[in-house]
Amino acid sequence: MGEQNSGGGKSKGEKAVKATKKAAVKKAPEVVKKAAAKKVAVKKAAPAKKVAVKPAKAESATALVRRARRINRELAEVYPYAHPELDFTNPFQLVVATVLSAQTTDLRVNQTTPALFAKYPTPEDLAAANPEEVEEILRPTGFFRAKTKSVIGLSKALVEQFGGEVPGKLEDLVKLPGVGRKTAFVVLGNAFGRPGITVDTHFQRLVRRWRWTDETDPDKIEAAIGALFPKSDWTDLSHHVIWHGRRICHARKPACGACPIAPLCPAYGEGETDPEKARKLLKYEKGGFPGQRLNPPQSYLDAGGKAAPPLGAG
Repeated sequence: MGEQNSGGGKSKGEKAVKATKKAAVKKAPEVVKKAAAKKVAVKKAAPAKKVAVKPAKAESATALVRRARRINRELAEVYPYAHPELDFTNPFQLVVATVLSAQTTDLRVNQTTPALFAKYPTPEDLAAANPEEVEEILRPTGFFRAKTKSVIGLSKALVEQFGGEVPGKLEDLVKLPGVGRKTAFVVLGNAFGRPGITVDTHFQRLVRRWRWTDETDPDKIEAAIGALFPKSDWTDLSHHVIWHGRRICHARKPACGACPIAPLCPAYGEGETDPEKARKLLKYEKGGFPGQRLNPPQSYLDAGGKAAPPLGAG
């Protein structure tokens, strides 16, 4: 009897287990359907997210101004000693040196002008110079015949039209032989303290990399960048951008991995991103080498910068 009761209990238990399994099997398709529905929903939502991200990449005019000014502030901290990299002691020397800097380095000009200014210290002296003698001095700068013609011509214009003095107005400076807007702004900003944007090759390259403008014409670049900054910032901005282009953000292989403004740069990754390899690309004082001026400002020397060697040294 006991065995029969025990056997009956097991039979009921088995029936209960079977009933539970059947119920589970019936519910399973519903769970699978719900899970499948969720997967389908995720797949359908994914393209929508990608589309939503695209408009965020477009930068508003206000955002561009903020980013551009932040980059300038960052560069001001990196290059607090930034200055014109041409040696000069007066406006005349600066305008001549700037004309000579076309198609060559500031270093080469700085190594050449001491002999030029020693022999022809004033506009009157250079205006009356023998072209062949000037050509021989300027030969190391390249295009020396054209440059000789320009510096003698602008010296004669200074003597005949401006009493031997370099004018402090843009409209007067651009009338001088060999002097365009770029040269004029270098002179105005650094010899007269009048704000100007110097759009040289470094400046053009960097502002396009940073997507401050898509313009390629120097005059249009000048106008576009000028609209992003207060006029009082223009001269120092030019120094910051040009210095960064010469030292870190090079034309062929920018040192992205050693760039202090990498988080703000849309072109990050165009150059070397490995920090160690990038550091080997740094130039001038950032790479532990001499700068371009033979007689740099004391602030540059105090910051650890080294003066350039004179022509023919070591």
